[in-house]
Amino acid sequence: MNQPITLDQLRQMPVGDIASLPVRELARLQQETSEAMGRVKLINDLLDGVFARRFGEQSTAIRQESGKEFGVIRFHEDGLEIIADMKKEVKWDQKKLEAIAGHIAKSGEDPGEYITSKTTHTVDERKFSAWPNHIKAAFGEARTVHRGRQTFRFETEADLAR
Repeated sequence: MNQPITLDQLRQMPVGDIASLPVRELARLQQETSEAMGRVKLINDLLDGVFARRFGEQSTAIRQESGKEFGVIRFHEDGLEIIADMKKEVKWDQKKLEAIAGHIAKSGEDPGEYITSKTTHTVDERKFSAWPNHIKAAFGEARTVHRGRQTFRFETEADLAR
């Protein structure tokens, strides 16, 4: 009886050989891959928590000193550059945006210049940042900004030299 193919062996196989495997074997490999991805996600989440605990206070202090609430900041420890990225999450009140779109349309302008309509209304953050203050003020009540999850990555001096 043949031994089941491992995920490491699967990586080395030609696609044609994988495609010719029995369906049950493909299903088993897919299940094993899914389980492995779940384990990796758990480990990744654990490390994210460790990084937030280890570097969170330091990155918060640097953000306060620099006045940079979102985006990338950099600091050094143990010969590594630590890159902390704080994502900005913006949410838009749909009813308020619909009302704003109505006012824009009544004034004879195209709401599509300001609002992107999909299944929900949203405003491109880069465009919002570039608008004059009086237009920003009209949209302000519909906009809420939250901090996303801060991520950390590390670069060695060798990485920096590249």
